Amino acid sequence: MKPEATGFHLTLAVGARDHIQGSSHAALTLVEYGDYECPHCGRAYPIVKAVQKRLGNKLRFVFRNFPLVTMHPHAEAAAEISEAAAGEGKFWEMHDALFENQGALEIDDLIVYATNLGLDVGRVASELERRVHLPKVREDVTSGSHSGVNGTPTFFINGVRFEGNWDEEGLLAALSRH
Repeated sequence: MKPEATGFHLTLAVGARDHIQGSSHAALTLVEYGDYECPHCGRAYPIVKAVQKRLGNKLRFVFRNFPLVTMHPHAEAAAEISEAAAGEGKFWEMHDALFENQGALEIDDLIVYATNLGLDVGRVASELERRVHLPKVREDVTSGSHSGVNGTPTFFINGVRFEGNWDEEGLLAALSRH
């Protein structure tokens, strides 16, 4: 199915609030709404990495948080610590650590990842305790909901929701049509 067939579009354009890998001048933008505790997102993680490697500077990748809190009790705190890491320029390092350690997302585990990344652990722990980054996480969820996201991972290609197979070849084929 062509991505255009869904009729769902991003309601919040990619911008300065987002976590972006790749050039702002890239012809293709892939947005993922994901959940760090979601096993499907865990399977998508290396696929997205492979697509990024294959497309290089033709692709801009954006990750937005969409923790499914009723099914994944640690997902929201994981999203919050990714935002805390962003405060020290380490969003992508934390994003990777969370996906590479999906089975260990308790608060103590999150603090270990912050320590391993050289973050200011006192600041991170305090921000987690005070839920400083929860509004940003919930903004992502709201923008996803308004864009037709109802599960994770959900991908958008150049602003249009992708409904095909999100295996490497499926994503590459859809991206090549744009």
